[in-house]
Amino acid sequence: MQWLYLAIAVVFEIGVALAAGKAEGFKNRKWTAITLVSGALGTYFLSRALLTFNVGVGYALWTSVSGVGITLLGALLFGQKLNWKKALGIAAVIVGVVGLQLSGAA
Repeated sequence: MQWLYLAIAVVFEIGVALAAGKAEGFKNRKWTAITLVSGALGTYFLSRALLTFNVGVGYALWTSVSGVGITLLGALLFGQKLNWKKALGIAAVIVGVVGLQLSGAA
C-alpha cells in the first residue's frame, strides 16, 4: 500500500510544479489554489507512505520520480528542450531509484 501512496504523492507533486508554473507568482488565484491543494495532498500521501518507508528513502524516491515526471511533461506539454544531458540525468535518477529499491530500504 505504501507504493500506492507514494505514487499518488508523486502525481500531486508533479501537479504542484505544473500548476505553480501557471500561477504567475501566485497572481492567478485559480492556479494558486490548485498549487496549494496539490501540495497539501501530495504531502499527505507522502506522509502515509513514510509510515512504512524510511524517511530518507521515501523522500528521495518522491522527489526524484517527481523530478523525472516534471522534466518529461515539460518537454511533452510545453515544448521544453530535452537534450542528451537531461536524458543522462534522467537515466541516473532511474538507476538511483532502482538501486534504492534493490537495497531493500523500504
